[in-house]
Amino acid sequence: MKKTIIAFILILGLSFATNAQQVKTVALEQTNGEFTQKQITLSEGTYIFEIANNGIDHNVGFVLVPKGKKGIKNHIKNAYVRTAVATNKKSKSKKVSLKKGVYEYFCPLNPTPRYTLVVQ
Repeated sequence: MKKTIIAFILILGLSFATNAQQVKTVALEQTNGEFTQKQITLSEGTYIFEIANNGIDHNVGFVLVPKGKKGIKNHIKNAYVRTAVATNKKSKSKKVSLKKGVYEYFCPLNPTPRYTLVVQ
């Protein structure tokens, strides 16, 4: 019985470690009126977006949406930063699972153009 419990705990621990390794961070930087990264290509998977506010004198954010979709109802809410990003600070999103397709990212607070994020 003890061996079974120990084996279960080891498998459970390895499962958590594997899931943690699969989440990747995408670091993006905003300057006045734009992102410095104009296009991103990623593989299918789970990501956290880390947004940096580089010298903008007000808070910024991050919006990710399937390409061609408009309006807040189409925003991928988990991609929002957890807190507005203050001048010369960073903030992260929750985990976002992305499937193959084309997305757009932008900041309505900066404001920035819509940039392309391709998931292959």
